[in-house]
Amino acid sequence: MIEEQNLTERQRQIIRFFHQNTFADHMNVEVVPEEGGSVHLELVVEEYHTNLYNIVHGGVLMTLADTAMGAACLELGKKVVTMQLGTEFLHSVPLTERIITKAKVLHDGRRTMACECEMLSREGKLFAKAHGTFYVLGQLEE
Repeated sequence: MIEEQNLTERQRQIIRFFHQNTFADHMNVEVVPEEGGSVHLELVVEEYHTNLYNIVHGGVLMTLADTAMGAACLELGKKVVTMQLGTEFLHSVPLTERIITKAKVLHDGRRTMACECEMLSREGKLFAKAHGTFYVLGQLEE
């Protein structure tokens, strides 16, 4: 993990932005800065993230995907809301697993953006993939 003093101003903005999101806080989503100025999200699966089968609820994975893709848009200085979100669930995620969610922007338009993301284990096992279309509300203020 990057030391606090090595964060870019954009990384600091994204972290502050997500600390204002009470839903992400409720989910215990961690915003993790990466070298090069980007961020990814991590979540340690707790009991309240699971369904009746004791695996992660699909809505938790969709929330991670939506939030990670929104963070990827923030990296480019744009605040967005979701227009469309699709998720492919490939493997179940057990209790106590750490999910690493990485997203990237595929299309950076003036009014819309398109992104994709992957949700993985630390070992690289792919749990789910998602793609989304986002409407640009405006610029992330400097």
